[in-house]
Amino acid sequence: MPKRVIAEVQSWFKRERIVSNLEIFQDIIVISLCLGLFGVMLIRLGDMFFSFLHPLDLREVTSDILFILILVELFRLLLDYLQQQHISVGAAVEITIVSALREVILRGVLEIPRDQIFAISVFLVVLAGILAALPWMSRFFEGVKILTPEASEEKI
Repeated sequence: MPKRVIAEVQSWFKRERIVSNLEIFQDIIVISLCLGLFGVMLIRLGDMFFSFLHPLDLREVTSDILFILILVELFRLLLDYLQQQHISVGAAVEITIVSALREVILRGVLEIPRDQIFAISVFLVVLAGILAALPWMSRFFEGVKILTPEASEEKI
């Protein structure tokens, strides 16, 4: 009996079992984030439609539409992560660009200090450079063979 218990406890600390359990917990966290984002999208969509009952504030409606679009893209990013187990850098960069532009649109270019406009511009240029370099980087890394510890042990 004690040997069986010891063997069971030792199996808990095997790398494969720990990793698979952590991946399950990670999926649960991502699923809860998806459900939370979906709830926030529904609430914001309802708020937007209720704002149509009052005099129309174009800035508020634009803010709500852009915010809902950002949430939809984040939701899509999380769904892609659940399916493929990796995050699309291109989608994340696109979401970041839309988020930065949303803030500029809402506050107005004339109301933002010159230093912040310069910083936002540099930030957007860097993001555009990342977005433009992604196809080149993916072709570059297609030829690179990544060895996992299991693969290197098989060669020995």
